[in-house]
This record gives sequence, C-alpha cells and structure tokens, in this order.
Amino acid sequence: MVVSLTAFSCSALCVAGALALAPSPAFARPGTGLPRPMASQTPYLQRAGTQVRTRSDAPELPDISALSWVVADSGTGEVLAAHDAHLKLPPASTLKTLFALTVLPALPAGIQHTVKEEELEGIGDGSSLVGVAAGHTYRVSDLWRGVFLNSGNDAVHVLAAMNGGWHRTAVRMQSKARSLGALDTHVESPDGYDTPGQVSSAYDLAVFGRAGLRNPEFARYCSTAEASFPGDGYPYEIQNTNRLLTGADGVAPYPGLIGVKNGYTTNAGNTLVAAAHRGKRTLLVTVMNPQAGGGTTVYEEARSLLDWGFAAAGHVEPVGSLPDSRSVPAAGASPVQARTGSADGPDGGWPEAAGILGAAGLGAGGVALALRLKGVRPTRD
Repeated sequence: MVVSLTAFSCSALCVAGALALAPSPAFARPGTGLPRPMASQTPYLQRAGTQVRTRSDAPELPDISALSWVVADSGTGEVLAAHDAHLKLPPASTLKTLFALTVLPALPAGIQHTVKEEELEGIGDGSSLVGVAAGHTYRVSDLWRGVFLNSGNDAVHVLAAMNGGWHRTAVRMQSKARSLGALDTHVESPDGYDTPGQVSSAYDLAVFGRAGLRNPEFARYCSTAEASFPGDGYPYEIQNTNRLLTGADGVAPYPGLIGVKNGYTTNAGNTLVAAAHRGKRTLLVTVMNPQAGGGTTVYEEARSLLDWGFAAAGHVEPVGSLPDSRSVPAAGASPVQARTGSADGPDGGWPEAAGILGAAGLGAGGVALALRLKGVRPTRD
C-alpha cells in the first residue's frame, strides 16, 4: 500500500510538472489596462480581415489592395496592424530571407569557391540571375550580394550546394522557420521559385525580416543599393531590385529605408519585406500580392503602411506580436556539416528536448519527495 501511494505521488507530481510546462491560457489581469483575451477568444492576428486597435487620435489606415500585410515595430515586436496576417500565400523571393537566416551562419564571407557545372543545374525557367558561371571562383560575400541585390537564383543554388545540397538546405530552412515560431511557412524550393505546396505568410515574413535585421551580415547585404560582381575578366555593377531602396523605375526612395527583400513570381505576384528607421523606431512591413495597379504598387503600398506606422506608433494598441528571435540558436549547417554534407533532423528538436528535460527534472523532484515521505533518502554518485 505504501508503494502504491508512493507511485501515485510520483505520478501526480510528474503530471503537475508537465502541466507547469504547458502553455497557460491568457486571462485578464486586474490593473493592467486593456484585458487580455480569454483562451476561448481568437487572437487578433488569427482573425480574417484587417485588425487594428486605434485610439481616438490615431491616423486612419491607408487603403491597401494586397491580399495580406503586416506593420510591426521591429524593436519591440509589436504588430501595429495587419490584414489576414496568417494567410498562406506563395512568397516568391522574399523566402530568400529565410534562406539567408539559415545559411549565413554556416558559410564565412571570405571563403572562396569555384563553381561546378552541376551546382547550376535545376534553376527554374525565367529565374532572376546574377551571372554566376561554372569554373569561376567567387567569394561567399560575392554570392550573397548576388542573392540580396539581384535576387540571383544561380547564387542561391551555389550557396545551397555549399551548405550540403538543395534538399538538405530546404529541410534546414523548414527547421529554422519552426524554431522562430513561423508556422505558416512550408519550404520546397530555397530560392522562392514557384513550387507546388510552397507557402509563407505576411506574419512569417515579418518574423524573418526582424530576425535578419539582428544579424549584421544580413543587415549589411539587404541594405546595399549597388555593388560590383565578378565577371569574365572584370567586375560589373549590379543594383538592388528593391525600388524603395534605389529609387528606380519612378519609385521615390523611402527616407530611412534599410531594405530587406522583394520578390515576384507568376503565382505570388509582387511581394515585399521592407524596414525603415526614423528617430528611435524601426518599422517593418510585409506586403503580399497587391490586387491593384502595376508592378510598382507593392512599393507604394509599403510606403503608405510605413508612413501610417510611424504616425500611428503610440496611438494604437498592438494586435499581436512577433516572437523574439534572440534566444533562437543559429540554424543551418556548421562549416564542418557544409563540407561533409551531414544533415540535421527536419524539426531541429531543441525546443522539444528542453521541454523533455524540464519535465524530467520535475519528475525527478517528485520521485525524491515521494522517497522522503517513505523515509528513504535518494543516493548520489
């Protein structure tokens, strides 16, 4: 009977430990201003349509035709407003933000690499190219400028090959997205090329943009307007295709724009992740597939959302938040993995491992307490 009671005590404490690790429902707390939504309520960002919580002195939201968009404070992670934030859509080359987050830590910028013919195989028809040629030697930093400025799928293919291969890079990108809390994204083609089943969302792209801006290399590449790229015998100039950054094609450059990434495919339409800094605030917007105007509408709608965000900051209540990426370990193959081609598991696994270890710790505590109640002291090695 004593043994049964002891086992019951252990089981109860283990269950209590597991429950302590489980996410708790949100309840209203007195004295904290606006009440938090109850667990039965749908969070704002999960709702369809435009979500904004304006005060009486807040500016009016601009008219935006994009299927999905988000305005967020990059510093705090607060989402100021959004429209169908979690709608799953083809991301086009904005998915290269996730590619960079995954592969940048694995490949030091100064590494030189001679491109093999097979590394350029499988590039989709009509892909944007920077001009990578087989047999030529490039620094990794050259290839990254080709990715960020020219959106070069040829540069992506070479970097993916250096990172362990096309499929393994896609697997690591998927793992990285999940570790960042970006659950809408499904990766099939690391370069963002239209592929059945490949989707992301305005929310996830904002998560990638925010995480990227915290990486000095990422921030430097995405904000570069012009650069030289190695050519056949002599370098040539390449220009960033983000019109808000360069002012090309009649699009006025946006003051304080940091950059990030634009994209276009037939299925995705025009997509854009853009960040700008003004005063002490950095705002991040994502715009996916505007339904009005021409090819430059995505930039003008991003401009309108940035203008609104800077004017509305402090005059709206957030409708949600982006997860904090600072505690997320760097993803992608290590330099050794990149050389050997070893792969990580598809889910990374570290968050789950942490939960298991925590539960095990609480379970061990329960066993110790039960043994003490029984009058037995646990031994130590």
